Amino acid sequence: MLLRRVTLHQLKIFTSLARHLNMTRAAEELHMTPAALSIQIKQLSGTVGAPLHEQIGKRLYLTDAGRLVYEAAVDVFGRLEQLSGELSADRGLERGSLKLSIITTAKYFAPHFLGAFCKLHPGIQATLEVANRDQLLERLKQNLDDLYIMGQTPEHVSVIAQPFMENPLILLAPADHPLASQSAIEPAQLADEPFIMREPGSGTRLAAERFFEQHDVRLKIRMTLGSNEAIKQAVAGGLGLAVLSKHTLTLDAASGAFAVLDVQGFPLRRQWYVIYPSTKHISSVARAFLHYITEEGASRSQQPVSEVIGREAV
Repeated sequence: MLLRRVTLHQLKIFTSLARHLNMTRAAEELHMTPAALSIQIKQLSGTVGAPLHEQIGKRLYLTDAGRLVYEAAVDVFGRLEQLSGELSADRGLERGSLKLSIITTAKYFAPHFLGAFCKLHPGIQATLEVANRDQLLERLKQNLDDLYIMGQTPEHVSVIAQPFMENPLILLAPADHPLASQSAIEPAQLADEPFIMREPGSGTRLAAERFFEQHDVRLKIRMTLGSNEAIKQAVAGGLGLAVLSKHTLTLDAASGAFAVLDVQGFPLRRQWYVIYPSTKHISSVARAFLHYITEEGASRSQQPVSEVIGREAV
């Protein structure tokens, strides 16, 4: 078995296939044709001396050998990333890279943090991945990025979680809703209201469900939508109420389409977190960004959220 013939290119291709378990999706990610990808996988399998995957029905599965190769490939690329960070530390922050993965709601503010950081350090190459909670957790488990921004720390995964900014959740209604002019609304008054929610497992949805359960209110969920923008459009159209991060109103504060209901117990006080695996040796660039976003986030948290929204909308 001549494993020294294995190339990093082949390992990169195989890790993509192992993540997707789909030839077409892996090829699209790598900008290859499925046929070219298949040839590379066959060559790697020949070098290893064992099949790396098998097809049962229409689904692909990794073989035992495939799982071992995948784990080794993740280790190899992780060590190379660590080496890159160590070399970057020797050069200060004039060069280096930063891979940031964020939950969808964080797209309303995280690019501003990242953009400002890159202006301070123009030699840094940054990439930004936006994903839902399940996708982000999968990326975290596979150690695909340097840092992750989430509104709720993951369970059953050992991580370092650094809070950096408040994440108030508000109860959004159409501007002409009958409750829009009322104050100190009791949660029980919302028992018959239809709600529009994010997908199950969403941190925002979990927080909302927990709040109403504590107040013995059974939510009437009219529909589930996979994006904050779709939810806001549904609310504006009068289809129901929604619990959303106030940061999602960044570009809508002056539109007049929405009312924020004054419900007792709202806004729900939560935090944004920068997260990385507890065993990960983060690079000097990632550590510098973590320091930057913690200081900047603390500064924004001291302002009224309306001022933060106006600042981000500029």
